Amino acid sequence: MLEINGEQYSIWVGLVYVFNLIVGTGALALPAVFGRAGWLLGFVVVLILAFISFITVTFVIESIASANAIKTWKNIQMYQRVGDIQDLSHTAPESEAMQALEDSRPSTSEDSEDTPLVPIERSERPNHFYIIREKIEMGEMASLFFSKLGVSLFYVCLAVYLYGDLSIYGTAIAKSVTDIACTYIPQNFTCNETIPDQELCWESLTVNRLDAYRIFLTVFIMMLGPFAFFNVQKTKYLQVLTSLMRWMAFSIMIIYAISKILAEGPQGTPVKADTAGLPGLFGVCVYSFMCHHSLPALIAPISDKSKLNRSISYDFILISFFYILLALTGVFAFEQLDDLYTLDFGPKGCRTDDNIVLIVIQYFLALFPVFTLSTSFPIIAITLRNNLQSLFLNDSQSSYCICLRKAIFPLLAVLPPYLIAMSTKNLTVLVSITGSFAGAGIQYVIPTLLVYNARKSTAEIIGQGAKNELASPFKSTAWLVFIILWAFVCMIFVSTNIIEKQQSIRGGEVHEYW
Repeated sequence: MLEINGEQYSIWVGLVYVFNLIVGTGALALPAVFGRAGWLLGFVVVLILAFISFITVTFVIESIASANAIKTWKNIQMYQRVGDIQDLSHTAPESEAMQALEDSRPSTSEDSEDTPLVPIERSERPNHFYIIREKIEMGEMASLFFSKLGVSLFYVCLAVYLYGDLSIYGTAIAKSVTDIACTYIPQNFTCNETIPDQELCWESLTVNRLDAYRIFLTVFIMMLGPFAFFNVQKTKYLQVLTSLMRWMAFSIMIIYAISKILAEGPQGTPVKADTAGLPGLFGVCVYSFMCHHSLPALIAPISDKSKLNRSISYDFILISFFYILLALTGVFAFEQLDDLYTLDFGPKGCRTDDNIVLIVIQYFLALFPVFTLSTSFPIIAITLRNNLQSLFLNDSQSSYCICLRKAIFPLLAVLPPYLIAMSTKNLTVLVSITGSFAGAGIQYVIPTLLVYNARKSTAEIIGQGAKNELASPFKSTAWLVFIILWAFVCMIFVSTNIIEKQQSIRGGEVHEYW
């Protein structure tokens, strides 16, 4: 069996990766939609969506362990057929699984592929099948547990989401840098007015703001795009550093908002609940808790996975706390909130401050989306690259198509998002397409169908006696039915949100979604 390549890291480093992956642009869009839905209703909805997202994360972890167990079983069966069973018992990493197999085999002479390898009456024996030895991407799991049609639908959903995600990252970063770097102010410009793309970026150069945006986007892709050619562990120290920046930025925004409330009193007067704001809140929350597509790459290198579900639950509690605290302080500190929360702290056109500390803070927060998304971009690109390989390459091809694996697929993961971001700066369109059906499908529908089919497959192949130590605590079939129904509810809300935005655009109420 293929073992995990590269260095391993502790559970705490893995949680840093998960934290960095989840807390991104969605978190910065949360305060505005939180205020529109009402502070009490928003509080409840964030907690509910965080809990449901955690449920499906445990589904993904259980599916990864089940896929590893089935691959271990198939390797054992292969060695049995060629008569190499004795050699296999002395090799790692299957030796432990092989010993468990020999200890738990029934004494009867009858044996077939349909006979469970671990009988129910021997279930008390330690099990070594459900160990995550190999990094198995969601695309590979889909191939194991889904039909051909299911696999095709999975890749369509995943490709739409990941390509859209990378396009959003590139667009948001390039726009943030452009807004800060461009210094030319047109005549008769008023504070907070949106400067047209045709205006100059710098007075001394004949470069307009759209050209500057494309230049910054190209530089960004050239700097972070090469990470798609390597493994996720290559960004370990960058991830840790960026995590510290995240904590600093969120802390500054929360402390600033609290101090503003204490000094000036509450400027915002949000209602307790307004169901009209639910569609926007649902759409942003689905996007804000997304991490499922990249879990295999982040979880596999963790050295000790014995308490993985519990540890990730701590991550979700921490993230939920930040989201709620960030949103509550924001809706009461500011009379009106920008869709991108950092714009409430950054430099506001013609407004200037003499305090150098405040100026530094303003620019730091204005560029916070750059820090937030830069470390997530390589992880998402690597995940997309690996899933494209699983879709187009079979096992025999993957052994010798070095050019495809090392060059073509990394380029396919990076170039299309770059071209999309070059062709449009409209984040509203990008987010609407990415976070609607594809987002709900990846976060809710796919993990639920994966774990359902994984449980059926392992029960048929390995038997009921082998215990999956990484199984989800939400084992009842009722949880699976609930998640599917919830996914349809979210899709309805997000669809309503898209329709409302299209109507507002036709009515002339155009504004930046992020």
